[in-house]
Amino acid sequence: MSRTAPLSATRRRFLAGAGIVFTGALGALFAGSPAASPRDFHGYGPLLPDPQGLLDLPAGFRYRALSRAGSPLSSGEGPLPGNCDGMAAFAAGGGRIRLARNHENRATAELRVPPVAGLTYDPYARGGCTLLTLDERGAVADERVGIAGTAVNCAGGTTPWHTWLTCEETEDRAGENGYAEDHGYVFEVDPAQPLRTGAVPLTALGRFAHEAVAVDPYRGVVYETEDAFVRPFGLFYRFLPARPLGGTGSLRAGGRLEAMRVPGVPDLALVTEPGAEFPVEWVPVPDPSAARTPVRLQDFGRGGITHAQKLEGCYWNRGGVSFVSSYARAREGAAADHFGQVWTYDPERARVTLEVLFGPATDVRLPGDSPDNICLAPGGRLMVCEDGGGAQYVFGVTRAGTVYPVARNADNLGTAQAPEWGEFAGVCFSPDGTTMFVNAYTPGRTFAITGPWR
Repeated sequence: MSRTAPLSATRRRFLAGAGIVFTGALGALFAGSPAASPRDFHGYGPLLPDPQGLLDLPAGFRYRALSRAGSPLSSGEGPLPGNCDGMAAFAAGGGRIRLARNHENRATAELRVPPVAGLTYDPYARGGCTLLTLDERGAVADERVGIAGTAVNCAGGTTPWHTWLTCEETEDRAGENGYAEDHGYVFEVDPAQPLRTGAVPLTALGRFAHEAVAVDPYRGVVYETEDAFVRPFGLFYRFLPARPLGGTGSLRAGGRLEAMRVPGVPDLALVTEPGAEFPVEWVPVPDPSAARTPVRLQDFGRGGITHAQKLEGCYWNRGGVSFVSSYARAREGAAADHFGQVWTYDPERARVTLEVLFGPATDVRLPGDSPDNICLAPGGRLMVCEDGGGAQYVFGVTRAGTVYPVARNADNLGTAQAPEWGEFAGVCFSPDGTTMFVNAYTPGRTFAITGPWR
């Protein structure tokens, strides 16, 4: 089958086409979501070529391109930046929706997040986040800066008090890459009133290459992933705030940062059996500010600490926190190869379980490798953005382990002889579950997808 031919759900079976394995532990990924019989749903059918050449979807689905990098922000603050990454949707009242969208801009980014008074942390940094307000019909009513002067804003996460935590995936200090401030922090953005949160780093959450966060809505614990693709690889963290669930600004009150240790497992890539479960110890981080030594290089005492390559997406599934290791490569120093893992940590039992293993039998020429952003869709299905080679998809996963295509990036940024497609990022749903939002990282588009979501 050619790369542009419609893709069937059968081909994307995790146990067949992609070499991806599921076990009975899969249910933990969907804890608290509505149950459904495996016979009830097997996907929306093949993806149909888009006449506009932007986004292939199943029959009955439509998309609206909300904005594209380079177009002017309606606020008049400047052009919309590119590198659209993590995103979340918030209810804005009266049927309106507000999107918080990250821009993973490095120091060399052509289109910076425009600096705005009261919202700019470092005037020499080009990343940040923008806010889109959609009216009751789904049209863009407003588009403006939410925070500026931050760097490499990758993913993030929402809080129970309806703010956005945007994460800097860098460890650059003041004086490096032309920056005037230290970077590698999490920042809180109020999507309704961004000036209320300003541009203040949440330093107690640590200074490292942040990827994503998820907040336990019952205990207030903040879980954080660290995206490090070269050794030493990243860690999985939890932050115990001094004022848990204290609302906007409470994360500035400090707390304790700890890193996950799985006894006997120095590298999560060593685990190759889905369903394998391990006890977890949490070890205090000696110096969360990484004043002299990066956190992942610090001395965690007897027993060391557990690392993983490319820790990416992270979300709260009501029964625990699930997080992704996008891939592991032995040639880059990992303990073993894989093309993606999804783990779940259960705070009640203090145990972590490998839920999904992508490969190593996966044919990497096929779609389905390198999972990145993930979210739980209404109705109890997992949505996975991939960030691998070749064609780029958003896949859905049912409780029964059926994988089905939801969207394919049809915008060829290369040539007919050497096609290239940008990764998907920031998948999320409207509060009422009727619209899926997703970004095409390059060239920097945001889509709203409607249809017969079940």
